[in-house]
Order: sequence, then C-alpha cells, then structure tokens
Amino acid sequence: MTPPLSDLMAEAARCVADVHAGRSLADLLPAVPAPLRPGTQALVFDTLRRAGTARALVGALAERKPPPPVAALLEVALALLLQGTAYAAHTVVDQAVQALPRLRAPALRGFVNACLRRFLRERDALLIRAQATPEGRWNHPEWWVQRLQQDYPDQWTTVLAADDRPGPMVLRVNRRQTSREAYRARLAALGWAADPIGADGLVLADPVPVERLPGWEAGAVSVQDGAAQLAAPLLLGDGLPAGARVLDACAAPGGKTAHLLERADLDLWALDADGARAERIRDTLRRLRLPAAGQVRVLTADAGTPADWWDGRPFDAILLDAPCSASGIVRRHPDVRWLRRPGDIDRLAAEQRRLLAALWPLLAPGGRLLYATCSVFRAEGADVVTDFLARHPQARALPAPGHLLPGGLAADATDTTAGFVSAHAMGDNARRGMDGFFYALLAKG
Repeated sequence: MTPPLSDLMAEAARCVADVHAGRSLADLLPAVPAPLRPGTQALVFDTLRRAGTARALVGALAERKPPPPVAALLEVALALLLQGTAYAAHTVVDQAVQALPRLRAPALRGFVNACLRRFLRERDALLIRAQATPEGRWNHPEWWVQRLQQDYPDQWTTVLAADDRPGPMVLRVNRRQTSREAYRARLAALGWAADPIGADGLVLADPVPVERLPGWEAGAVSVQDGAAQLAAPLLLGDGLPAGARVLDACAAPGGKTAHLLERADLDLWALDADGARAERIRDTLRRLRLPAAGQVRVLTADAGTPADWWDGRPFDAILLDAPCSASGIVRRHPDVRWLRRPGDIDRLAAEQRRLLAALWPLLAPGGRLLYATCSVFRAEGADVVTDFLARHPQARALPAPGHLLPGGLAADATDTTAGFVSAHAMGDNARRGMDGFFYALLAKG
C-alpha cells in the first residue's frame, strides 16, 4: 500500500530541516519508519538537489521566516512543483497543507497554502529572482561554485549539472564466485539489462533493491560505483605475489578491501579509526565469503599513528583512500554539499597530508602506494600529491587517472605535471559516467 504523499512530505521536511541544521542523511534516514523510508528518501534527495533554488523561493514567498520544519516542507513542495512531472500542482499544494499536523503546525495551513499558490501564479518572476545568486542558480553553496570555477574554468558548469543527476546503480561481480558474463546472464534471465564497466563491473539500466539481486546474500555481487572499482586494479597492477603484504589504510565500509581480496591472495591489513566502521568491514567480508585465500586483519586504529599498530614489517602495497569532502559523490549523497563548510577543505587536506607522510615509511622499496579521494577539488587531490612528490625525491608517480569528474567528464591535462595521465585515457570507464574521484599511484625508489 502506497503511503499518503502528505506523510512522505512531512517525513521529508523533518529530514531536510535536520540537514540544514548540520545532520547527515546517513543518520536521519534509518530513523524514518520503514514503510515511509523509500518514498521519503526519494523526496529528500530531490529536494536537496534543488535546495538552493527552493530556499531562495521560500525567502521570497514568506515575509516572516517560518519554523524550520515548515520552511523545509515548503522546500519539499517547491521541489516537486519545479520537477513538474510526478504530481499535479493542486495535489502538491493540498498534500503539503495536509502534512502540517504531522509537523505539529496545523495553524500554518493558510500560510503554506498561500505561499504555494502564489508560486504557481508568479512562477516565472519568482524563479528569476531566486536564481539571481550562485546558490539559487546552481543549487550548491556559493563557495563550492567558486572553488569549481577556479579548479575547472572550462568544465565547472557541467560538473554542477552532473551533481544534480542521480548516478546509475553499478555492481561489482565477485570473481571468486562467478564471472561477470555469467552474472550478467542471470540478470538478463530476470529481464534486467546491464552493461559492462571496468574489469568486474556492471551498470544496471534500472536500479533494483539489493535484496532482489541474485546471489546477494551469498556474496556474488556488491554495489560499488565504477570509479571506486578502479582502486584494486590500479594498486595490484600486473599482480602481486601470493601472500604479499597489503595495507588498506582507511578501509571502511570495506568495498575496496573486498575487491582486493576478490582479485588476489594477500596478507591484507584493513584499518579504520572508528570501531563501528571497522565492524562494517567485517560484515562486508562475511557476506562476500572473504578471504577465500590469503588472510585479512581488521584493526581499529588511526592509520596516521603507525607506532600504535604496525609490526615493523614493510608493506608491498598501500591503499590510502583518504578522508575527504566527498565532493565527487554528491549525486549519490546530495546532503554533502549543504553539510560542508569552506574551512573543511583545508582541514581535510591537512589530514590527507598527515596520513600520506605517516604511511610512506611503511612501504617497502619498490612498493606502490595508491592515494585516492572521492573529491573533485584539486586541494584534496593533485595539490596534495604534487606537494608530496616535491618533498620526497624517492617517490615516483606512475600513470593513474588523476582527477575524474562526475558523469564521466575528463579533467584537463594540467595534472600531468605530477605524472598523472588524463582521464581521457580511461576509455570506456570514463564514458560510462562514473562518480568524481582522484587517483595517484606512487612508486618507492
């Protein structure tokens, strides 16, 4: 039974208001009642992708600022009206009014009704006014827009547009259990089309609930964007000897850890500074029946303080998927753009530099370190690695994608000064439309 739209709008308004107050959807959505969760998530995602315009419209429509849940309800309703396809305009207005008792604001029925009906009457003029600022025009904070303009003067508008399109559902087939073509045939037998991406991936034509995927519980397949699936083959290269020591330094929730173990027999260490997140690595490996060979150690530890956990034996390869702004994956996590603050980028870049400097001495001579972030900002990618190479003459940059922009865009070639190859060299992967990412592969000696 489909829940009433008014109930979904009320739950979505609570979530949107809490995001504007600084809370993450990763914490908010699990608290939504299960029957309302899928519809609420869809409304919240759509609203946050239009929140710059919607918030400006609320400011133009309301002479006095309404309580946060009611302002957020107006944003949800306006996002639906801007979308213009899912529901008739009169239905959206009516259901927004009906949602107010769930928000404990029944006295504001007339106010909400008047605001939305005024928008329908004066839509064009109000939109011109709302989109007069960068935030209202591009649905990203102004500082974010300015940083993209600086980093990608020829591509920033395309990056912003890509952020507002939902990413496809991408699977990674567990090659320990089956081949990609065999799994693709299982999907086809269910009427689900999928195209190959990378070495182990499949892009579904239409998303499906994970529990309906054949072999999901048995670990035959995972959900992982094509950009993230580049990490394991980049680090492993032409192959490491069986039992090679490999460190996944910031491993939770374990997708890249698992991909490494699916592709090679390793002595793998997986770290995360947070105990609950480290447990998610274990959960991921249990579902995928890993390791099938070799061994893995999951530790709760700060990768930047090796004296607390390292046994003194060098690693043959290190993956540093460093904490970052997540600016490359906002099409999948639309709350991120509204949660980040300008100062976060410098703070995160400092942490990335700390981790990189701390882990480099743990790498064996001739070994490789893959530095990765799911960020499109150069301050968290090319700038970090270029500075590191200048300070470490024994480090040598090997070919790697550099900055991948969301939607499969290729960053310009300026990263080649640090030894990166352009994303143009990624061929099929780049054309498929991956998340934004950064990769640099460094060899020691």
